[in-house]
Amino acid sequence: MSVYDKLLSDMKDAMKARDKVRLGVIRGIKAQVMNAKVADGNHDLTEDQINDIIMKEIKQQKESLEEFQKADRKDLAEEQEAKLKIAEEYAPKQLSEAEVEKIVQETISQVGAESMADFGKVMGAIMPKVKGQADGSVINKLVKQQLQS
Repeated sequence: MSVYDKLLSDMKDAMKARDKVRLGVIRGIKAQVMNAKVADGNHDLTEDQINDIIMKEIKQQKESLEEFQKADRKDLAEEQEAKLKIAEEYAPKQLSEAEVEKIVQETISQVGAESMADFGKVMGAIMPKVKGQADGSVINKLVKQQLQS
């Protein structure tokens, strides 16, 4: 079952269960998928494109959660956490930090990076390998650690 089909199925289930939070999250993701589809000339989107949309939604929700926590708005933060957990159900399987660190080390040796001057080269080589499977900020942090040591 594709991610989009799962979204549609879960949307129906959320409607039947009258789960407003789940329904809102799913509708939001579905709307973004439909907007991207229209922007692409009404062509069906690939799984990778849909996963990119979902990862973008998750990133936005994490940023919102951080802002609510900084503002000490526990009520909004709890609601945002619930939305984030629902959105993460549709994300591709994420690599562990140890797996990402291994990929970072391999890539650094492949491109022959020796200092922070090679940061862009390393990031450019890593991102296609872990697309949708790891958070860019985690990758960024690990690359900096490796290049500075």
